[in-house]
Amino acid sequence: MSAFFTHWITQDFLVLVAFSLIGWMLWSGSHHERWRRAWQRFRADRTGCIALSVVLVYLALGACEVVQFPDGKGGTRSVLDLFLGSIPAERSYSAPLATTHVDALLGPLNGRHLLGTNALGKDVFVQTLKACKTALIIGGLTSAIYIPLGTLFGIVAGYFRKRVDDLIQYFYTTLASIPQILLLVAIILVLGKNLGTMSVALGVTAWVGLCRLIRGETMRQAERPYVAAARALGLGHARIITHHLLPNVLHLVVINFVLGFSGIVLAEAVLSYL
Repeated sequence: MSAFFTHWITQDFLVLVAFSLIGWMLWSGSHHERWRRAWQRFRADRTGCIALSVVLVYLALGACEVVQFPDGKGGTRSVLDLFLGSIPAERSYSAPLATTHVDALLGPLNGRHLLGTNALGKDVFVQTLKACKTALIIGGLTSAIYIPLGTLFGIVAGYFRKRVDDLIQYFYTTLASIPQILLLVAIILVLGKNLGTMSVALGVTAWVGLCRLIRGETMRQAERPYVAAARALGLGHARIITHHLLPNVLHLVVINFVLGFSGIVLAEAVLSYL
């Protein structure tokens, strides 16, 4: 029970907090006109909406594998196991949609392996769904690091410009000049080899592209009449950034997150091999 409690604290609780935060953001956005307009602009991008749907399905499957509970036999089972049932392994490799050689098969697959089995006889479709757990941890933690960094530095550089812009440009240009794979490997060797440090390494190196994108869009938005009107009304820099500039660049943040999610998972596979 102590092991289960530790697992719940470290993983299940974090998943619940993450989805609660997403729900709060959606609720808050539906009650503010600025965020509703930003969402309408994002919905106009069909490619971004499709990619976001795929990522949400990916995250949901990963969350179902992360969240576990005691099975009454001293072990744990994930929520995904409830839907897949107990799918036994084959004796050897089976082609996709091949009929299983075992008599009793529990679960919704009706005696067939949709994607076949691997060399060890394990169902490839089930293993693929369970692998979404790694994608959830890597993609979620990495995005939680690089999206705030890239958005914050990009808006600050594009809004204040001058010396602030020069300092941020110098910082991310220096970081971008280092070969990414070497920097990633160096960070992992220093911090240790696990999913957490891998997410930190990917997050520290992935925010540069988003920062450049947000910086350019912020410079364009800062010249718009609504920003000049906000300044004329005496609004402070923090309020202009959070209430006017951020909603108008949020669609770029969401699209960058959606399209970059698969790249983060692929980078994790490369790093695991190295």
